[in-house]
Amino acid sequence: MYLWIKTLHVVAIISWMAGLLYLPRLFVYHSSALTGSDQSETFKTMERRLLQAIMTPAMLVAWASGLWLATTAGFFQSPWLHLKLLLVVLMSLAHWHFWRLERAFAVDANRHSGRYFRIWNEIPTLLMLGIVALVIVKPFD
Repeated sequence: MYLWIKTLHVVAIISWMAGLLYLPRLFVYHSSALTGSDQSETFKTMERRLLQAIMTPAMLVAWASGLWLATTAGFFQSPWLHLKLLLVVLMSLAHWHFWRLERAFAVDANRHSGRYFRIWNEIPTLLMLGIVALVIVKPFD
């Protein structure tokens, strides 16, 4: 059962990360679209569906399966897992921030430039690098 849950966990992470990397890119393009235009309305639909149908379910599955794996394997005693969980919490906060940004676009209340979203596009990548390194290397063990 452990390997099946691990497989589910990896697939959920891939899906979640795809969304975390793609959504800010959509925001970059959406921020330059004219309010009320067909293009802006299309971005709203894409952003909402990405968050609701892919990113949020994937995040929940990643959390649930990850906690199950950590408990089953006895990793909660390992310092590397504590640091990994901190980075995953930060990733979840980025997700929440993206959800707030999507809500602002949905009601035509975006206040940020494309540059702001380009910067936010890099944050999940940096967090992912740290998380993957911790999982593979397992320092502090």
